[in-house]
Amino acid sequence: MIILGVAISVLVVLVVGLAVARKVDGDSTNFLVAGRTLALPLTAAGLMGQAVDSNATLGNTDLSAGLGFWAGASLPLGLGLCLLLTGIFFAKPMNRMGLLSLPDFYRITYGRGIELVASVLMIFSFCILLAGNLVAGGFLFERFLGTSYPLGVLLIVGVVLAYTIAGGMFSDAYTAFIQMVITVIGSAALLIWVAVVYGITIPEGMGPFDLGQLTDSAQGAPINWATLVALGIGDIVAVDFMQRIFSARSPETARRACFVGAAGTAVVGVPYALVALSSGAILDGPADGPVLFALLEGYAPAVLTVLVLSAIVAASCSTANGVILGTACVAVRNIAGLGRQADPAGGRDPLLRRVRVTMPLVVGIAIFFALRVPETGVLLTLAFDLMLAGLVVPFVLGHWWRSRVSAAAAAASIAVGVALRLVLFALTPTFYGADNTLLHIPNEVFGAGFDGWPTLICPVVSLAVFVAVALLAPRPTPTAPQHAEVVPAEG
Repeated sequence: MIILGVAISVLVVLVVGLAVARKVDGDSTNFLVAGRTLALPLTAAGLMGQAVDSNATLGNTDLSAGLGFWAGASLPLGLGLCLLLTGIFFAKPMNRMGLLSLPDFYRITYGRGIELVASVLMIFSFCILLAGNLVAGGFLFERFLGTSYPLGVLLIVGVVLAYTIAGGMFSDAYTAFIQMVITVIGSAALLIWVAVVYGITIPEGMGPFDLGQLTDSAQGAPINWATLVALGIGDIVAVDFMQRIFSARSPETARRACFVGAAGTAVVGVPYALVALSSGAILDGPADGPVLFALLEGYAPAVLTVLVLSAIVAASCSTANGVILGTACVAVRNIAGLGRQADPAGGRDPLLRRVRVTMPLVVGIAIFFALRVPETGVLLTLAFDLMLAGLVVPFVLGHWWRSRVSAAAAAASIAVGVALRLVLFALTPTFYGADNTLLHIPNEVFGAGFDGWPTLICPVVSLAVFVAVALLAPRPTPTAPQHAEVVPAEG
């Protein structure tokens, strides 16, 4: 029953995604930003779907169960904070500019060189984010379908690619609406079931009001704050969020959608953390694998298990298709430099065709990360750590300090921020509480207690460098913000 139920939910999403693909009509603007026609419900669902992924649900429960409420809930709350800040400060001006991808902003503000650097960082970071969602799908199919973990990863990739390649942002928007309905219902049902059958049991010192988790280093406060900052601020320069903001039918729609998405992300994410805190009193012993899977497999009724697993798969698919679409667009448009121009040979839109061809390549990189680092919540935060260290400062000051911004300031800020973050990553033995198995240089200076601080330090250094270079360099010629799509020449 469980397998059949999840399969039906996946099939419904796949059918809807393929059915609306006809709206693309061979046009890359329709494919990438839904023709800039999305109303509030679809825009909000898309933003919420990008925030509520398997990292913010499955990763949330694992971290909450082991380290406390703020270790796990910081994932969805950080993402909700990002949408809130984006709605207040950036949604309206970014929608008004009429862009197709986020790196377009860096080109308009700083030039082609900064556009290329920003594009490379975004692709790398979002392949890691996509990997985190594939990890959840791999674990789910391994546990409940009996497949191997790698085969589970490939199964979820196949489903997402099928309708994303066909329908782009239109498929993403309509499927996200269905996926978020499933996710909200699943989240609420899970919390109600635990509360009624077992009661919400919060271990001492691990609850939402035990603020030592945010003030005491011994309780992981630096890591928890680093998670909130990395997601709440670093995610502002997320290609998938901005792609949905560009797709909204008006600047006001984009702004309101951010607020609705922020509220929805918190409403879905917090119950998973509370359920995770209660899992210790429900499970007979340590969980074998993800805590939520152990709870569903051994204790929950079949109907609830189907609903929650469908919600996790829906969240993974919703985020994955947005990341695949946005990242492939950046690779073709901003790195290869291909604009939306007619193909003289056949009158077809080459941007549309090449973005579709690039999508499987993006997925291949993400699969590598998913097989190399089978973590969920950690991968989500890692995806935005470099973005926070390098790209946030040029983005924010590019909006609010236009009289002094320059390519030199942006280049110095990105180079120093990213380099410092990589150095501190290599020198710190743990990363958000997990062992640093990717790249660690043993040393006696930085121990596990330094974990979390690099995330907070690097953007401050990046800001200082940007301001210093901007003030020392000759004042640039003022440029007015551009409000129309700027298309690079055929590269």
